[in-house]
Formats: sequence, structure tokens, C-alpha cells
Amino acid sequence: MKKILYPAHTRGSADYGWLKANYSFSFANYFDPKRLQFGALRVLNDDTIAPGMGFGKHPHDNMEIVTIPLSGGVLHEDSMGNRGTIMPGEIQVMSAGSGVTHSEFNASHDQPLKLFQIWLFPDRQNVAPRYDQKTIASLLKPNTLSPIVVPRDVAQEDQLWVHQNTYFYWGDFDQDTNHTLSPSGSTQGIYLMVVQGSVIIDGETLNKRDAVGLWDFSSLEISIKADTKILALEVPM
Repeated sequence: MKKILYPAHTRGSADYGWLKANYSFSFANYFDPKRLQFGALRVLNDDTIAPGMGFGKHPHDNMEIVTIPLSGGVLHEDSMGNRGTIMPGEIQVMSAGSGVTHSEFNASHDQPLKLFQIWLFPDRQNVAPRYDQKTIASLLKPNTLSPIVVPRDVAQEDQLWVHQNTYFYWGDFDQDTNHTLSPSGSTQGIYLMVVQGSVIIDGETLNKRDAVGLWDFSSLEISIKADTKILALEVPM
């Protein structure tokens, strides 16, 4: 098994006043040649956006973009004609494909917005841009990692999907739990972030916002403490 630890305090960071950002990988003014990506995972930004503020209209292409609100609402508008608010418990997926412009703002004028924004390299270029947004409560099972975003080829009607052989898993654990990580294939890796709480992986204790990248393994048992939330991303390496 191969492993890279990503302690929370080693992430890149920026404070723009209206935006406080933590960068798991090189982004904007933060550059680390050792942190360009993890397999097909290019960006995992942990953002706090001030009330009423946000990102004005800007373009993207050939990237799969997933937004996970943690608290507060994301006001989204794009060149495909979509406009709405994404709330905690919902996830937004946007395939930029051949090109799209969008804006994202904090929908509240008095409370900060906290979110993860995740970018993946797609498995095909210049697809037609697309947008989807779903509530994921029905997909979540207690005390396990539940798939919330899946590859296009295996998606069921009620599932969010991306143009990549990628699985997003979310876990809410209210009791101590042992869980086995098993990637779906030998060329897949798993990037796991502790959203809150504590996890023991291969003898290493990970706490809030610590992460680890794992590949070249078939299965691994991890120990998860009660009151823990986990985001795990399985991606091609």
C-alpha cells in the first residue's frame, strides 16, 4: 500500500476578507509542486464566504465540479439557465464540458457560508455542459460510508454522477465503528478527509480536516470514533 498524509495545518490558505480558503491542492496564489492533484482529483477547497459575498460570473471548461455546502446556502446561477440555492444536505454537480460560466454567492446576508468545492478531471473532453442538484438524505445509511456521487455508467435515476470513474462517499458516525475501505479496482485510489471527529488509518490518527491518500491496496480496515463525519473520494490514479 502507498500512502500520503495531508495534515490539515499543511494545507495552503488565503484570507481575502470576504473569503477564507483552505486549499488541499495547488490553487490560485497557492502553489506546491508536491500538491498538484491526487489522481483525477484536482481541487478540494474548504471555503468560508462572508454574508452576501461570492464569486461573480467566471468561465470553466473540461472539469467536473462538485459543491457540498456544510452550513448556509449557495446561490448559483449559470449560462445554462440554472438558478437556485443549494443547502446543506444537498449536493451540486456541474460538468463544465465544452464551456460554461457561472456565479456562486452566499445566499445569506447575515450568516457565513461554509462549503467544499471539488474539481475532477473528466474522462472525456468537450461534453455538453450539464447541471444537477439533489438532496442526498435518502442515500445515507448510518455508521457507514454511503455513495453520494458515482460514475455516469453505473448511476441510478436518483444518483448524482460525473464523467469519471469516481465515487464520492459520505459518512456520519454516531458510534465507534470499524469500516473496511476497498477500492473498486487496482488502478483506483482513495482520498479520505475527516470533516469532523477522529479516524485511525494504518496506525495514523486523523482529526478534523486531516486527510490521507491511499493507493496500491485491495482493502484496509479503519477505526472511526463516534461523532465523526468523513468525505472519501475514490478516483483513478
